[in-house]
Amino acid sequence: MDNFQKYLDPATLAKIQGLDLKARLIVEGYLAGLHKSPYQGLSVEFAEHREYAAGDDIKHVDWKVWSRTDKLYLKQYEEETNLVTYLLLDVSESMRYHSNGVSKLDYARYIAAALAYLVLQQQDSVGLATFDSEVRQYVRPSSNASHLNQLLHLMDSATAAEKTDIGAIFHDLAERFKKRGLVIVLSDLFDDTAKLLSGLKRFRHRRHEVVLFQVLDPAELDFPFQDATLFKGLEHMPEVLAEPRALRAAYREEFGRFLVEIQRGCRGNHFDHVLLRTDQRLDVGLSAYLAARRLKRR
Repeated sequence: MDNFQKYLDPATLAKIQGLDLKARLIVEGYLAGLHKSPYQGLSVEFAEHREYAAGDDIKHVDWKVWSRTDKLYLKQYEEETNLVTYLLLDVSESMRYHSNGVSKLDYARYIAAALAYLVLQQQDSVGLATFDSEVRQYVRPSSNASHLNQLLHLMDSATAAEKTDIGAIFHDLAERFKKRGLVIVLSDLFDDTAKLLSGLKRFRHRRHEVVLFQVLDPAELDFPFQDATLFKGLEHMPEVLAEPRALRAAYREEFGRFLVEIQRGCRGNHFDHVLLRTDQRLDVGLSAYLAARRLKRR
């Protein structure tokens, strides 16, 4: 692997102490591969054109309009200097699950930490909420560089123990987020799909942009179990002793239906959806997210 590329492997990252160091290694490794910041221009949202006036910066000239009209117009933008990003980290009990040494919660922490680091690097604001059956912690957005330590400490200290209630939580948080911004959810989304989408729609109603990082363990997707297995229930579900081979087809069909419902709901409501496996390199998830944003802005 290249110099920083090894740190994009979740298994390698899990051996490193300190979420702050992990966040920096993810970001630096990712940026080293791209040679420039993938967040460049992230906070720029096109609003309208206005006619060019003497003294205006020509870098904002819309040359496509000029080629069609032979007139100079500038692109104007909203929220150009201070994008607000709200990171929503699911710390419910199901996020503790792991089959390969890296839990869904740890993987979500890595992504959230890297995103917080990137947002602050571009001098924009980022806040964080952790939740399960209720909002456990909420740190308001700030663009202060020292804000990163507070966010990382909160992520690192969060414990997964309770059942989740995503739909109700999102309705609550939508009322707390006063400034329009980018809402990024990091969760396995294990909840009633209709309630989940209802909560997400509340963010859209308040004119936030929504991105979902759905974090799943490979065993949840592939169901690789062969021998009789005692499945331990999470979020107050009972233990079940079962023969996996007899269940595999039905399980995968039901889980596939759940994913399709999530994906269809996201498309229908214009939410970005990125499926992340915890055995997947960290840059894959970030690349999918950033590519989706670039396509939306064309």
